[in-house]
Amino acid sequence: MRFLHTADWHIGKKLHGYDLLEEQADAFQQILTIAKNEEVEVIVIAGDLYDRSVPSVEAIDVFNRMIVEMNLQEKFPVLAISGNHDSSTRLETGGPWFVQSDFHLNTRLDQAFEPVEMGNTQFFLLPYFEPISARLYFDNEEIRTIEQAMKEVISAMEKRFKPDRAHVLVSHFFVAGSEKSDSETKLMVGGLDTVPLSLLEPFDYVALGHLHGKNALQAENARYSGSPLKFSLSEMNQKKGVWIVDTEVDKSTVKFKEITPLRDVLQIEGSFKELMAQDFYESIDRENYLHIQLTDRAVIPNMMNQLRQIYPRVIGVERLFAREERQKKNETKKEIKTLAPTELVNQFFSEVTGEEMTQQQEVWIKDNLEALHQAERGK
Repeated sequence: MRFLHTADWHIGKKLHGYDLLEEQADAFQQILTIAKNEEVEVIVIAGDLYDRSVPSVEAIDVFNRMIVEMNLQEKFPVLAISGNHDSSTRLETGGPWFVQSDFHLNTRLDQAFEPVEMGNTQFFLLPYFEPISARLYFDNEEIRTIEQAMKEVISAMEKRFKPDRAHVLVSHFFVAGSEKSDSETKLMVGGLDTVPLSLLEPFDYVALGHLHGKNALQAENARYSGSPLKFSLSEMNQKKGVWIVDTEVDKSTVKFKEITPLRDVLQIEGSFKELMAQDFYESIDRENYLHIQLTDRAVIPNMMNQLRQIYPRVIGVERLFAREERQKKNETKKEIKTLAPTELVNQFFSEVTGEEMTQQQEVWIKDNLEALHQAERGK
């Protein structure tokens, strides 16, 4: 069985106020082309189809056109789940007749225990859920965390395993040991959302969604596909794309196919005069989403409007000197935290008076600090 693994489409998402529907439609066409060229048998979407639980009319229209082309026109079976950004209730509408065209969209926990069998593979489609859903489903009041819930969920799935089939889990969670970027919504409350990697060992492949970088997790049998687009500056250097997965019983092989963004997220640096010079701005693709690092210290009147006349998609402007000053302050704070109390007082005295403490003053400080310490211990 060969399938394509993608996730985190976030249809309707904006990048610093800029609409990304055009970029998302372009990325989808590239995904569809990859699916055709690689002759995949199934397309898997591991959650976060939309960016909001109540998507805009425009976002719904774009997504509907994607599904029609992929599933009805090109005849690709589609296996999808709801993510934490999706409204499971809204997505569930239409589910009963979607399956008639091999579009399997799971939005509830109870659906995950009925595998979708295609070729030599059993697909278990596990949508994003909260611990209370598992607590109610298993009638187990001790389930309070996702880790506890996943132990029960995977145990129940293993009972449905057929020994002559490969087993694939499609899920949308944060797996322990993964790396996040700035564009993912924080789900964690005291570590409740973390799923240990060891729990995923029974599966030949785990198609994950939620984290937006393909290298967020390094595991033999589990991958995040990452998002098809860059949704934050922290993803600037990431390669976006999809995984092509071949499953056999007891093993799977994967390869990554890259997507070229319609408009990239880039960072440029220079003085205001340099950035406004024709030689400079004609040397770059000004249609990209640009984060600008300014070297100027002086106030520049109407700066943003002037920049956007030349660079139409500025997502942020940062003064380099201000960043350097913030870094120095942060480094100073870190250094202060590591100082002993006597050293801290000595440093404060020197900064305020411009003089060094005398030997007698140091003795007084030391004696008083020891007395305070003893008093605190005696409470």
